[in-house]
Amino acid sequence: MNKSKTGLITAMTKCFLVFAGLISLVSCQTEPPKTDAYLFVYFTGNGPGEEAIRYAVSTDGYNYRALNDNQPVLDSKKISTSGGVRDPHILRGADGKTFYMVATDLYVPEQGWNNYAMILMKSTDLIHWETSVINIPETYPDEFGEVDRVWAPQTIYDEQTGKYMIYWSMKDRGAHPDIIYYAYANKDFTGLEEAPKQLYFPPAESNTKACIDGDIIPFEGQFYLFHKAEDGDPGIKLAISDKLTEGYQLVSDKRVDSQTVPVEGSGIFKLNNSDDYILMYDMYTSGRYQFTKSADLQHFSVIDEEISMNFHPRHGTVLPITWEEYNRLMTTYGKTDDLFISATSDQLKKSNVVIDGEKKTIYLPVKVGTDLAAFDPMMTAWKGITVAPEGPQDFSKGSVEYTFTIVGQDPVSYSVLASEDHNPALVGFYADPQVLYSQKTGKYYIYPTSDGFTGWSGYYFKVFSSDDLVSWTDEGKILDLKAGDVPWADGSAWAPTIVEKKVGDDYKYYYYFSGNYVAGGGKQIGVAVADNPTGPFVAEKEPMIKESPAGRGQQIDPCAFIDPVSGKSYIYWGNGYLAAAELNDDMISIKPKTIKVLTPKGGTLADYAFREGIYVIYRDGTYYFMWSVDDTGSANYHVAYGTSKSPMGPIKVAEKPIVLIQDAANGIYGTGHHSVVKLPGKDEWYIVYHRINNKHLNDGPGYHREVCIDKMEFNADGTVKQVTPTVKGISPVQ
Repeated sequence: MNKSKTGLITAMTKCFLVFAGLISLVSCQTEPPKTDAYLFVYFTGNGPGEEAIRYAVSTDGYNYRALNDNQPVLDSKKISTSGGVRDPHILRGADGKTFYMVATDLYVPEQGWNNYAMILMKSTDLIHWETSVINIPETYPDEFGEVDRVWAPQTIYDEQTGKYMIYWSMKDRGAHPDIIYYAYANKDFTGLEEAPKQLYFPPAESNTKACIDGDIIPFEGQFYLFHKAEDGDPGIKLAISDKLTEGYQLVSDKRVDSQTVPVEGSGIFKLNNSDDYILMYDMYTSGRYQFTKSADLQHFSVIDEEISMNFHPRHGTVLPITWEEYNRLMTTYGKTDDLFISATSDQLKKSNVVIDGEKKTIYLPVKVGTDLAAFDPMMTAWKGITVAPEGPQDFSKGSVEYTFTIVGQDPVSYSVLASEDHNPALVGFYADPQVLYSQKTGKYYIYPTSDGFTGWSGYYFKVFSSDDLVSWTDEGKILDLKAGDVPWADGSAWAPTIVEKKVGDDYKYYYYFSGNYVAGGGKQIGVAVADNPTGPFVAEKEPMIKESPAGRGQQIDPCAFIDPVSGKSYIYWGNGYLAAAELNDDMISIKPKTIKVLTPKGGTLADYAFREGIYVIYRDGTYYFMWSVDDTGSANYHVAYGTSKSPMGPIKVAEKPIVLIQDAANGIYGTGHHSVVKLPGKDEWYIVYHRINNKHLNDGPGYHREVCIDKMEFNADGTVKQVTPTVKGISPVQ
């Protein structure tokens, strides 16, 4: 039998004949239709209402949007015996127009991880489904009466028999491991023809033979079985066979996924009009999905940065679909309060665009200097949605009405408003901003943590410059830890600080930062030196601060301070504790005997409890110590302060210690880890801080942060007025 690279029949029609006295037609497989889009079928979690089948679509295989407002498309209580449906797998039938879906019948809130049944489903339009339930111990009491796990079924068409084979993992109440079984579905796809048989036999030397989540794809005349194996290095493994139902041999005990953390739920599919395949899987302990790509199905590269989803899937599968099928799904499940649209103009702060489906409004924050009288937001929509008007519009007088039409539905109008906001000050995800006014250049600079990296895994530092604290220029990278710019660190480029110091007739710039110490010991603090505020910076070969003087916490979040009274230089740092030390004249080492723990105490703990992000300023004979409270991923992350008569404390917590805190009513959260700048020659102060991008408040909030600037003022008695965080930001300063 001739197969293409994907194992699909290339002839227009291929029929299989079986001789049993008379010639009879068993099955007829047609060439699959041309597919141009994708359907992602998934569930979302283990809680009530989450174990249900949901749909999302994509036009490119990389960017997905949930249909039906991410609500179920089938009622789990009607199609299951447990009330929960998990691990859906969808398949296009051999005739090209019938669809088969199978899923786990399990409701975790009541059953835990023990279940007995799976669900078989059949459809001709992806909308209406005929469903059946197979309870394994009830159907096969002699062979499988003790089974209490029936997990993650999948379906594949067997060209040799003309039947649909279902395969899944099972385990009984004994000490036996999970085993992958198979059986053929009956003609109506409502049950099994006979008792299940074992499909995959792990190697005899496997120390743990448990295998679940089988996922088979034909490839170059063979069958590739991806599965989650618990032996050796637990993860997704690959076994290959020349036959669909037997002979699978493990390729390697090494994982084919690209993770070191637990994963499950392999889902592999071929990209339309491409020789590449996507292997995706559920990082179920990390709360996210990962996508990888391969041309040979054995070597995969991570493509997470190319993937976008506005939902959080659990164990699902992707099916290539036609435009006709895509439009049918859009007509049925597309919602006017969840439009598949985006504004793509380079003049926009795209991360801050707000589309409110309930209010039918769109808010477009534009970059500084955008001409609102002739602004084209370049509104784009997914296939199946039309947009009017097109081209530049006059937003200078207020909102402009746009009309959107989903295929097969009535048009809907949205009110679209464009505005020049100055917060965030920097475009993109950045955090822990340290601001500097340079005497040498007469400019302002911001040195942030580069954010947007999962798990705070940023590895480089950048600098931005401005003449007015409003218009910022990206001056590029100043240190790249992956490129070897910091000999002692290989990642976790966090929370820098910088000071400008007059040395002779010129200035030097001392840049302190946290990094992951390659020699062990976790996060430590080092220094780099430059002759100009934009570099080039040269890092010292070893970290400057390696140990916690408090015996706990990480060595992170340095703050350097030159005392205008004594001329002495100090450095402060800490996570869960606050430490201080005097710097030597070389500015790259500390005086060990001056190290002191200054953790503030007093007041209402929730308001002031020191976490990190210390910053020190001097004003009118008083040293102001400011720091961040709570966790950087918390909406309540905020800035508190205390005062001292000395740069080495002790610190007295202010009676009203909160300097800056969230404004939930205006969608501003997690305002913290700040720095402060004073305008030269004036008693005028500005606070530079980060906030959580409100689209990501519940989605990686600790690493979707953005830099903002607002004015900071003092009362007549020297106390700090609480700052109101704004979206509008500040006006340009002179």
